[in-house]
Amino acid sequence: MSSRKPAKAGPPPKVLVVGAGGREHALVRSLKRSAAKPDLLCAPGNPGIAEDARLIAVGVDDVAGLVDAAQMERCDLVVIGPEAPLVAGLADELAARGIAAFGPSAAAARLEGSKQYAKEVMHAAGVPTASWSAVDDVAAGMAAIERYPVVLKFDGLAAGKGVVIAGDEAQARATLEEFLVARRFGAGRVVVEECLAGEELSLLALCDGERALPMAPAQDYKRIFDGDAGPNTGGMGSYSPVPGVGPRRVAEISALVHQPIVDLLRDRGTPFHGVLYAGIMLTADGPKVLEYNVRFGDPETQAVLPRMRSDAYELLAAAARPQGGLAGFKLDFGDDWAVTLVLASAGYPSAPAIGDVISGLEDAGRCGVEITHAGTARRREDGAIVTAGGRVLNVTALGPTPAAARDAAYAAAHTIDFAGRQLRGDIALRAVQRKSG
Repeated sequence: MSSRKPAKAGPPPKVLVVGAGGREHALVRSLKRSAAKPDLLCAPGNPGIAEDARLIAVGVDDVAGLVDAAQMERCDLVVIGPEAPLVAGLADELAARGIAAFGPSAAAARLEGSKQYAKEVMHAAGVPTASWSAVDDVAAGMAAIERYPVVLKFDGLAAGKGVVIAGDEAQARATLEEFLVARRFGAGRVVVEECLAGEELSLLALCDGERALPMAPAQDYKRIFDGDAGPNTGGMGSYSPVPGVGPRRVAEISALVHQPIVDLLRDRGTPFHGVLYAGIMLTADGPKVLEYNVRFGDPETQAVLPRMRSDAYELLAAAARPQGGLAGFKLDFGDDWAVTLVLASAGYPSAPAIGDVISGLEDAGRCGVEITHAGTARRREDGAIVTAGGRVLNVTALGPTPAAARDAAYAAAHTIDFAGRQLRGDIALRAVQRKSG
């Protein structure tokens, strides 16, 4: 909530959302609910987003094209979804043209662009994290490992797939060779990190360069198979809120992991504007940060935003202001639970199948859930919606209990089908068990 000024007469604000996934579809949906009734555009978008916003055929990696489009459309705000254009300096280029951007500068986005830099910033800011070292070759990496399991992280961007928890020497060596010799994600160092034990928590905060306002907590599921088996993915599901992590605990954790980073970057002259995502392990010794992302999490955003009662446009526009725009704001979330399921393509995450026809979308849409498109495309010859990426669709349901939300999400998801569809069966089961135990 905030103390709003009377709305000015005139046309609605024009907002460009950059991205093409489920996170961006959720952002568009949230902005669509704003009292400001913004004119929504999305670049490049997808067939689902096309139902809610006008699409612009500019890719997320075309920084110059995105800036030109925003200027030509006279956008009042650009909301940058993915990490790659942030690291590439899209927010900086927009600022140079006088266009407000929700997203950090390239300097601040290094928190996600470099795992080593993030660790160094955590140390300087006094944020608790796992012990670590950075290495350039396989021999140094193996020598840095003290015990198994061990976490090995590619230093640069890797679309959520650059982290491996190696359980033994053979897996560790194979991973180091993949990252440092085969260079699966390009040239870069590897961070060798202590493997922390506990329960993971995703906590996002809106930041205006001076303060961090924590959002509702969420938990996500990284592994491809039930029981957290198989390789890491970009995320196979999420839910919000999290049992045992109420508003007071959220404020305490945010003061420990978000505000010190915002303070440090401000003092260094690289203020952080946008959303700061902290992936946290709740250990026996207290919360410790696993990683920072400099954008909305995916699929956490799909579970968190449908619960938010605060006005999304008002918040994002305020955070984008040069100084202190979020002063006086307080985030408001409903009491409902949200459960988000990810429907992934055959072969994901190693070799996602594309071009498979998706059926059942209309039936699922009648189930009272929110369906967001992630990796979809419209086939030219007949207009059919087909798979076009690893994570294809998200199904989010709200309910008064985690069990009710979970049941509704799965009922709708099971009406959607495509060849080789992958869907974990245990999303939010922990929350259900805790609430009923």
